[in-house]
Amino acid sequence: TPRVPVMPPSRHPCVAMRVPMGLLSLLLALSLLSPRGSAGASCPPRCVCASNLLSCSQANLSAVPAPLPRFTAVLDLSHNNVTRLRADWAPARLPHLHALLLSHNGLTFVSTEAFAHVPRLRHLDLSSNRLRTLDENLFSDLGELEVLLLYNNEITTVDRTAFENLGRLRKLYLGQNRIARFPLELLREGTRLPQLALLDLSANRLRAVPAGELQALPAWLRDRLYLHNNPLACDCLLFQLLDRGHRRHLSAVVDFQDELRCVLPGAPASIKILALAGQQPLNCSKAREDVLEAHLGDSVTLGCDSRWQGVRGRHWVTPGGERVLGDGGNGSVVLLANGSLQLRALRPEDAGTYACWVAGPLLNETLYVELLVHNFTLHGPHDTLNTAYTTLVGCILSVVLVLIYLYLTPCRCCCCRGTEKPPAPRDDSINSSVLSTTPNHAGGTGEPCGSHIASSAGTGQNGRFKGGGTPPLPARQGPKAQRKVSDPDSVSSVFSDTPIV
Repeated sequence: TPRVPVMPPSRHPCVAMRVPMGLLSLLLALSLLSPRGSAGASCPPRCVCASNLLSCSQANLSAVPAPLPRFTAVLDLSHNNVTRLRADWAPARLPHLHALLLSHNGLTFVSTEAFAHVPRLRHLDLSSNRLRTLDENLFSDLGELEVLLLYNNEITTVDRTAFENLGRLRKLYLGQNRIARFPLELLREGTRLPQLALLDLSANRLRAVPAGELQALPAWLRDRLYLHNNPLACDCLLFQLLDRGHRRHLSAVVDFQDELRCVLPGAPASIKILALAGQQPLNCSKAREDVLEAHLGDSVTLGCDSRWQGVRGRHWVTPGGERVLGDGGNGSVVLLANGSLQLRALRPEDAGTYACWVAGPLLNETLYVELLVHNFTLHGPHDTLNTAYTTLVGCILSVVLVLIYLYLTPCRCCCCRGTEKPPAPRDDSINSSVLSTTPNHAGGTGEPCGSHIASSAGTGQNGRFKGGGTPPLPARQGPKAQRKVSDPDSVSSVFSDTPIV
């Protein structure tokens, strides 16, 4: 029987293939589980990498580690010694980074180009550092930033362009700094920071705030405008602003009403702002909220100043009980796109209390606006000025007419001084006129006064024949006979010193 050769075990094809495959599987598993494998090979020293999270907190770092993994989405560098954030801290673009934590580092300098390579950043924490100024266009490269934490620094100056191009910023924390003036005009009309819903300015050095402009802000922003723990000067406008917020249950006022204090001139200690009502020396009075005055024929707009920003729906109820929905009302009552109610051509029956019902994301809210319609159309300082001007002009004209009547009334005497003219007969009084006209001196021949009277003896006024006239007087001789009617003596006879009344 032929002998079958037996292959040694080490050379058996199945055994020979079994060992390398097992080792390969083990190495593959270890490479996937190891933080230093293919995915974590670029994880910096003294840092922990977990998926797309890179944590270097409390690693005693004096600079940002390099190189950083390109896939990093969250970078935690808090509680280190990174005092300066230069423009080259991220030499390569980090397109996935959306959160950067740099709190408790003692930062004193941040370059204006420090965020050029992280355009997708949405959360930036620079709190608890030693920053003193916010330079112009410091955060202008962060167009998608939503939350910015700058509290507990040493900030004294805030440039109005520091928050330029932050169109998506929702929360800005600037509490516990040394800010004496914050550019609140950034909030006006919502042009610079249109989506800002929270602004923390507490524990700073603010001495005055524009209460009138803050009252014009929407209620959903005033609900998260924190001004407590500031050395504010006591003012009635400030009291009315916070008093309205307290009645509207705004959280920035209700939650910190004990910390909202102000300083009176000469007072040793601060007092609560909400306690200013009726106190000397200001003696502030509570303003009526949501009271609008108008006049007949005017057009007014009633605002629905809700505390909720994400409103699901709203409608108005008129004083007569009529509901005004989103499709608008009749021709005189229209619901606008922003939720306001517009009333056109006001009538007396339009006066009353209007209710705005708002369906918020958490709770519903009902706002009331009282409309007062005055029963006259003249209003405003311009009309008052016109009335006073008309009265003054009327008085001046009256005085002028009285003076004309007193001093410019013609007399009955003859046009020539020294000429004695007998009174006309009684039957001629009907044809004569009291206000006789001054005769014309035609030709300018210089006729004597007597000859002129003689030539007109047979006619009356306007050339009419005079039935019973005065007989002609003989011409007087002498130097006085050569005087004209228009000489000074004749003028003085017309404008006599004794007026005839």
